Amino acid sequence: MDNDLQLISDGDGLAVIGDATDVERFLASEGLSSKDLGLRRLKSVVGAGAALAQEGSEIAANSGRWVKLTRESARQVKKYGLRESSKTGLSTGVLKGQKGRIRGYAEFVRAPRSLLANPAILAGAARLMAQVAMQQSMQEITDYLAAIDEKVDDVLRAQKDAVFARVIGVGFVVEESMIIREKRGRVDEVTWSKVQAAPATIAETQAYALRQLDALAEKMERDTKIGDLVATARQAESVVREWLAVLARCFQLQDAIAVLELDRVLDASPEELNGHRLGLKAARQDRLDHISRSTERLVARMNAAAGTANSKVLLHPAKSPAVVRSSNLVATGVHDFHARLGIESGGESSEARRWVDAAAEAKDKAFETGVKGVDAARSLGNETLGRASSVKGKLSSGIAERTRRRREAEEERAEED
Repeated sequence: MDNDLQLISDGDGLAVIGDATDVERFLASEGLSSKDLGLRRLKSVVGAGAALAQEGSEIAANSGRWVKLTRESARQVKKYGLRESSKTGLSTGVLKGQKGRIRGYAEFVRAPRSLLANPAILAGAARLMAQVAMQQSMQEITDYLAAIDEKVDDVLRAQKDAVFARVIGVGFVVEESMIIREKRGRVDEVTWSKVQAAPATIAETQAYALRQLDALAEKMERDTKIGDLVATARQAESVVREWLAVLARCFQLQDAIAVLELDRVLDASPEELNGHRLGLKAARQDRLDHISRSTERLVARMNAAAGTANSKVLLHPAKSPAVVRSSNLVATGVHDFHARLGIESGGESSEARRWVDAAAEAKDKAFETGVKGVDAARSLGNETLGRASSVKGKLSSGIAERTRRRREAEEERAEED
């Protein structure tokens, strides 16, 4: 594999395998940050036989780095034209090198020492990629919990449901099993027996946390009075972060169990490794979808409440901005949580409508209405005055005519006398 780089993508990450210098040069040229893939673990994938053992040792001797695929890095990788396999779900290719330089396109070769030519080793490499990706996610969740300073165990202990006490214990057992795995390099039957019942307990806790968020969203939807909105929004501001922390911890433990599970399948049924990896990936995405739907629904309800509060700011100048503030804090917390779990989300914070702005707007409208009223009154007044003048003129003319006629009649009578 001299000067050749073997690329494998599973949609979430990219494995770059080859000579250490070539790998580093390639990653530097693309501006990609990476983590060690742990190729030494591939030795356990190779079955019996001197040829396979030799092949596994040579591949494991190479450098392997893992790159998390973001939108930007995925676009960079796409230009190499990796070929996707419908059977494995992996996109692969070999970048041919010459005198230390890597060509800008992928070739699809089946060299005797290429791991792309060996289904078992390819499945093993995909397992490593999945495990590194989940461990990366676990670390990001650890950082998230530290950043929000939320003590998950304290939140769980405050709940009366017995399932929460069990999930604390599950966390201890899973962490212990991860330590044993790291020391031994495998997950045997004894280690797996400690954690194989854990997913049910974690799933119960996750479901409960999601129900709490759904109930809060429904309450926000029912409340219409500004006083009720303020109370519920303030409640959401404090409790949503706690339930997000619980969800993050559940997801972290589920990823840890998946890491252990892949090693256990490799140890017990290596021929099922790739199918099991794909199953775990689908189940993980399903969990993300459930979490995304509940949290996005909550944010939508909070935004709607902020809109309602904004519409009532003139009557409630102190309470309305409080609802908007709580809504923005909840939305910001949810978006940060999504980012840590790899959930794409959007949305903008609502802006509290200032009372003075609303009052000024109302004043402007009143003034505008007043001006129109004055104009109308002036027009009506002028019209009335015109009509009055006309009536006055007619009245004066009538009086003068009657006076003239009366005088003429009196003069006629005088002449007769």
